Amino acid sequence: MNKFQRHQEITKLVNKKGTVRISEIMETFGVTDMTVRRDLIELEEQGVLKKIHGGARSNSAFQYNEVSHREKHTQNPEEKLKIAKIATKIIEERDTIFLGPSTTVEIFAEEIQNTNLTVVTNCLPVFNILSKKKSETFKVFLLGGEMRQISESFVGEITNNSIEKMHFSKMFFSANGIFENDVMASSMEEAYTQKLAISNSVEQYLLLDNTKIGKKDFTTICHLSDLTAIVTDSEDTDTINQISKYIEVIS
Repeated sequence: MNKFQRHQEITKLVNKKGTVRISEIMETFGVTDMTVRRDLIELEEQGVLKKIHGGARSNSAFQYNEVSHREKHTQNPEEKLKIAKIATKIIEERDTIFLGPSTTVEIFAEEIQNTNLTVVTNCLPVFNILSKKKSETFKVFLLGGEMRQISESFVGEITNNSIEKMHFSKMFFSANGIFENDVMASSMEEAYTQKLAISNSVEQYLLLDNTKIGKKDFTTICHLSDLTAIVTDSEDTDTINQISKYIEVIS
């Protein structure tokens, strides 16, 4: 195994476990302490991991600094547009759908061309986009409740009581990351609202760009295996194979 291959395998190991000790890397790859330390220095310089006392921590293993809705607009717009265009092909006329909060879902809302839909959302920007679509058979409902400014969405008892009384043919939502079988978010309140919508939907589609794959966050919304499919822009064969253990991948 050459250095490049070893770096790839160390990266996979660190991202899988979150943290790993130098002794474990030495034993796994049959290399010396000095070799491991040099490898970790190089991988840290590449932004893959963070060297810690006696080992390393993955930079993608945990993300708890929630980024605002406005800030997310500047992140990966081309990838999000690709996902949105794919997802619009899933919608059928006369569907009743729920759209969760996220900039990916917002772009998805802009791409919807159907004229006979009933759409329910708890995300204000998504509602603002859909409310401009002119059609007597295109109905949009915004669920009220407690406003989360950072995601510009409504959560809490009022929102949840409304969702509990509704049923959807399809749900489209996003997340801050997936790690193995877990779909993750920064807010327990928002996660619970999404979970209710998932439970009340016949089909559930997760819209997620490649940068969020392998990332942890504060709380779990659901498991990938609870959903119908994930729509992603990722073209990495290894990544898709890992995800497809739990769920159908549409890309």
